[in-house]
Parts: sequence; structure tokens; C-alpha cells
Amino acid sequence: MSDERILVVDDDPSLLTLLKMRLRSMGFVVTACDCGGEALTHAQEEPYDFAILDLRLPDADGLDLMEELHQHQTNLPVLILTAHGCIPNAVQAMKKGAYGYLTKPFDDKELQESIDKALTTKRMSEEIHRLQLLVNELYGLDNVVARSPQMHAVLQQVARVAKTDTTICISGETGTGKEVIARVIHCNSPRASKPFMAVNCAAIPETLFESELFGHMKGSFTGAHQNKRGLIHSADKGTLFLDEIGEMPLSLQGKLLRAIQNREILPVGGQVPIKVDVRILAATNKDLQQAVQEGRFREDLYYRIQVVPLHLPPLRERREDIPSLAQFFLKRNADHHGKVMKGFSPEAMQSLLMHAWPGNVRELENMIERAVVMSPQETISAEFLPVLPEKSAQPGSLQPLTEAKEAFERDYLRDLLRATQGNISRASQIAGRYRADFYKLLKKYGLHPSDKSPEIPSRLPRSD
Repeated sequence: MSDERILVVDDDPSLLTLLKMRLRSMGFVVTACDCGGEALTHAQEEPYDFAILDLRLPDADGLDLMEELHQHQTNLPVLILTAHGCIPNAVQAMKKGAYGYLTKPFDDKELQESIDKALTTKRMSEEIHRLQLLVNELYGLDNVVARSPQMHAVLQQVARVAKTDTTICISGETGTGKEVIARVIHCNSPRASKPFMAVNCAAIPETLFESELFGHMKGSFTGAHQNKRGLIHSADKGTLFLDEIGEMPLSLQGKLLRAIQNREILPVGGQVPIKVDVRILAATNKDLQQAVQEGRFREDLYYRIQVVPLHLPPLRERREDIPSLAQFFLKRNADHHGKVMKGFSPEAMQSLLMHAWPGNVRELENMIERAVVMSPQETISAEFLPVLPEKSAQPGSLQPLTEAKEAFERDYLRDLLRATQGNISRASQIAGRYRADFYKLLKKYGLHPSDKSPEIPSRLPRSD
């Protein structure tokens, strides 16, 4: 049974009784009122998850009552009941904030579908709000871990552009924290209370990309059984983060450009453009200028997203940040796993400082989590940091950057497959990659999920 509460207001006794019976049979807690004054009294005493209002009440206008209810609960979904002759008024109610309307008489299916859709939207909104509060704690400008001059310069740029609405392209190697910076920008912008939608352009199949980004209309293609809101529309009034934008299919780049310039989208199968107000943040680990020269990226889109370019330096170029980042990840993972950790031994910290970090901050985070889980002591010693001398930035042992990165990725993927026994879902989760992205990496290095050794014990932490 649901514990969600519904307020029903209608002056027709028979309809009110029928609604109470129908809604209670659906599992809702129902408060039924025959006038606006009684409804307001209840609304002042306790919150509701949904409200159903008749447009015509003996002591109140339905529109006025809805506005008064919204003064008590700003995000209360309201469904308007109306006769055929009052449909224009119902439409006016929607313009003023109603979720929708039902024309009398209606059946149980219509009623339940309207309620289910509204409550689903409300739950999503509440979850987004909860996550935004959490994100604000993590991604406030003052909370970003940075000691190096390079990152201080980046954060100064972030502070200047966050309050604006300009389009930003964040560049940097994989694992440098591009999405973190995007969230910092969003959380310190006027759009902070609105959605932050992140999409990995490399993880969406080309055949689904247009539908995912722009949405589609029912019947527009085989399998389109209902209207679907795209990611751009879902980010309305908020921020859309396009990670790995260099992987976006060339055929869709023109549509994205028009969406950014015209502030409107056209869903697949749609006839009328939809106005949207979305800030675009993009990120790439590729050389987009080279992609433009090679014809893989539109030049006009390149200049449109490069209004303000931000470059994140790799971790090996800002080693001053390593101690602070390591301590931050130590505390966070210790709290998560219910352990007490005091810090790192001098040898362990030296090992961290000398490592080449081809996987950047993401590699450091994963290494610290593993050390927290595996260490039996409150101080992390070097033995629990799998930093091999040949992979460290020791004088005379350095490899060319490309070779070092490839060697690390290959070894890392092989170890990950061993540790997870070839479980791709678990492996991609630990690596912080989408499954499609992870499969691409395996293919790049000629690896397969079966490339595991059961006799090798897992050195990676479990996540519940």
C-alpha cells in the first residue's frame, strides 16, 4: 500500500464518494472535501502529494484555490476536474501551474494514468532537489580541493563564468575531473536549483542519439509507443553537460548547433518546435581543432561551444594537489566503509607523489578506496598502494606519454577483469565508465571479459 496522500475537492457528493473509493482502492490515503475552505484548512495542517480540484466550487474558484494551495506547497501537483464547456478554463489553469485536467465523465484508467505521471514527475523533482543539496555540499567553490597554481587559475576562471550563462568547453585528459568542474559551474550558477543533466556522447549508439537528445513523438518510429522527453528538454531551465562531445555523430551536430542558437528543439516525428532554456557545458579529451580539420567535427559548432574554453591540467602537472586530494578521498572512503583512518605513512605519500598518474584524479580516487578497504591499520602504508616503480616518475625510467598511458590502461583493464571475474557491469562501475565505453576500451586492447584468472584474488573493493 502507498502512503502517498491525495487531497480531493468537489462539491458533487456522489462524485466525491466515488473518487474516495477509487483512490483508496489504488492504495492512496485520501482526504475528501466539498469546499475550498475545508481544503485550505487541511492543507495548512499537513502536506499532500497530489490534489484533485473541481474547477467550480460553491465557496471558491478552482484557480484561486490552486494558487492558495501552492502558497503552502509550491510543488504540489494539481489535477483539475472540468466539464466539457469549461475546457478553456482548464487550459488556463495549466498555464497557472496545474499539472493537467480531466474532463467529466472519466474512467479509472484515465484517472490512474494522470496521477501516476504526476507523482512520478514529483518524485523525480524531489530526488533531483535532494541530489542538488548533496552536490552543493561537494561542489561549492570553497570545497574544491586545489592547492596548485594551475588549479587555482582554473577555479578563478570558474568563479568568473559560473554566474553567467555562457557556453563553456572543458578540455583535459580522461580522469582529470571535467564533470566535477561542470557540476561546480552549475552549482555556483543562477541555475543551481534546476536540473543538471549529464550525457556521455560516446556511450549512446548513433541510432538512438537523436531520440535521446531531442526526444520523440509517439508513433514516429517502430517501438515509439509513447512520447518521450529528450535530455535537452529535461534540462530546461538548468544545465546540460555533454561529455566527450567530440564523439557526437556528425549528422547530429547541426541539430545541436541549431538548438543552442535558436533555443528550441524538434523531437523526432514532431511538427512544432519546443522552446527550451538550457545552458550548455561541453567536455572533451580529444583535440577538437584536429577533428575539425579532419572533417569529424563541425567548425561552426566548434566555435559555438568554445565561447569560454577551460583546460584542466593532468595530475602529474599539479602534484601539489596530490596530498590534499589523497586526504580528501581517504576521509570520504573511510566514512563510507565505516573505518577510522588517520592518514598516510611518509613512504606511502612519497609513492603517491612520484607516481606518473596516467589515469589522473580518477586513478588516485580508486587507488585510495582500495587502500582504505584493504588496510588493517589506521595509517595507509606503501604496501597497500599498488604503485609499481616502473610506472613511477623516477628519473631515467620515464616512457613517452602515449606509451605510458596505453600500458597503464591495458594493465588496469586486465587487472579489473581478473578482480571482477569478467563481470562487465561491476568492472565498468569501478572504472567509472558506461558499459558501451568500457567495451570500446576492451576492444582497443584486444581484451575480452573471459580474460580473467580465477585463482588471482580480487584486489579491488566491493561496492554495495
